[in-house]
Amino acid sequence: MFTVVERELEMRLVLSPEHAVAVPARLGYRTDDPYAVHITFHINSQFPVHWTFARELLVEGVFRPCGQGDVRVWPTKTEGRGVVLMALSSPDGDALLEAPAAQVSAWLERTLRAVPPGTEGEQLGIDDGLAQLLAQ
Repeated sequence: MFTVVERELEMRLVLSPEHAVAVPARLGYRTDDPYAVHITFHINSQFPVHWTFARELLVEGVFRPCGQGDVRVWPTKTEGRGVVLMALSSPDGDALLEAPAAQVSAWLERTLRAVPPGTEGEQLGIDDGLAQLLAQ
């Protein structure tokens, strides 16, 4: 049995310094995939976009710039409110998304209560599986 921690929120796709578009999104976390976070954009559209990356990257990115390559995350302030920026790159294009820091942080706290940092491996049952394999 596993636990799912989800949160729907409105992110903003930053098109230029002056222009951004609202994008409905869903943050997802599953205890049977304890190292990853999942973000789905355009959740009510015919072709939603899914991204998966390390939970640790998002946790760190709430506090300081981190990541390289396909996913980079950093905190900043926009119009006097705390936000988390996510720069996502793929062969299909690049996107800069802005999420409310308070909502992302509250959701991350729920994931950290479900699976505390350092205990992710215990969720996978690798030790039990290996013991069963070696017992045969």
